Amino acid sequence: MAHIIVVGNEKGGAGKSTVSMHVATALARLGHRTGCLDLDLRQKSLGRYLDNRTAFLGKSGLDLPSPVYMDLPEADAATLAPGENAYDHRLSKAVAELEQTSDFIVIDCPGSHTRLAQVAHSLADTLVTPLNDSFVDFDLLARVDAEGDKILGPSVYSEMVWSARQLRAQAGLSPIDWVVLRNRLGAQQMVNKAKMEKAVERLSKRIGFRVAPGFSERVIFRELFPRGLTLLDLKDIGVKQLNISNVAARQELRDLMKALKLPGVEIRF
Repeated sequence: MAHIIVVGNEKGGAGKSTVSMHVATALARLGHRTGCLDLDLRQKSLGRYLDNRTAFLGKSGLDLPSPVYMDLPEADAATLAPGENAYDHRLSKAVAELEQTSDFIVIDCPGSHTRLAQVAHSLADTLVTPLNDSFVDFDLLARVDAEGDKILGPSVYSEMVWSARQLRAQAGLSPIDWVVLRNRLGAQQMVNKAKMEKAVERLSKRIGFRVAPGFSERVIFRELFPRGLTLLDLKDIGVKQLNISNVAARQELRDLMKALKLPGVEIRF
């Protein structure tokens, strides 16, 4: 069976689609058959990213390793079992189809609580949660006191992950490997940044996730989207000399891929 990587967080703007695209493309470039699903049926940022890639590669005459993207199939009401949810049916059908030709399936979730996102979390072998370096975003994981020092209890997103873990346990599946990324970090060392680091580390021990390095806030990520490219594609499109920021960004991707500890994946870039 394919190893399912779900990239989820109930808050928008945390960099989920950028993380999904880079992880999926890195796996494809490492020789792993990789499929992708975008569960944000309205914005489809990951789907648009991959459409941009297809268009750019076709126009440029390039053949670069790429993940296979699939839209959720429509559900015929006549094929649904009594009481079966149409969204559940669409997601399970897409996963079943991709599993036939994939070693990994990367699922990008919307920045809100939806039925699709909830079900996807229960399918996750690896759950990746990008988190902006802000207590506004941290509040989705846990409630803290006014000083940001004391954790008062888990919050809505952590409770959803807990429910997904219970569903997997009841089904006899392996536990979710939950990885939280401190993403879109600024360059300055500030008091808030230090407090966030301590809070995330404390919470990781309390509710059971691993902390991994994410991406810093860089212009390059916004520039890559219209062409559907990733950091790993730059040399293939003729960029002979990477600037310092691009080299640092590639190192961040390398560190992230190593931290995910995906089965059978050897990082060679």
